[in-house]
Amino acid sequence: MKKVKVYIEIADNGYSAYMENNDLDYGLIGEGETVEKCIADFKNTYESMKAYYSSVGKNFQEASFEFYYDTASFLEEYSRAFSLAGLERITGVSQAQLGHYLHGRRKPSQKTVNRIQQGVKRFAENLIAVRFA
Repeated sequence: MKKVKVYIEIADNGYSAYMENNDLDYGLIGEGETVEKCIADFKNTYESMKAYYSSVGKNFQEASFEFYYDTASFLEEYSRAFSLAGLERITGVSQAQLGHYLHGRRKPSQKTVNRIQQGVKRFAENLIAVRFA
């Protein structure tokens, strides 16, 4: 089974998801008002494509998907859970810079993307370790 990266980005009416370039003979997209709906639409498109291939007797190559946020989409999706001030404390990236990324005024360098990802990952690992009495 082929593993394919799918990118989630902010779109006009919510979010869009699309496959990276790969060697499959089909392409898929998804859209939705939320990331959850966007991913569900993407997976529905996959199932529809699979059914279509079956109906025309064409071989369908199965795939599994890894979903990746661009920085703006992550910041938008998780703005209800994280303030920019909180993300600054978690990642070390200033609120001002995060605001530029959120509103599309700037794109982060790969180094900054890695810094944000590592900070969020450390935070998530700390949350997983929390135990309540």
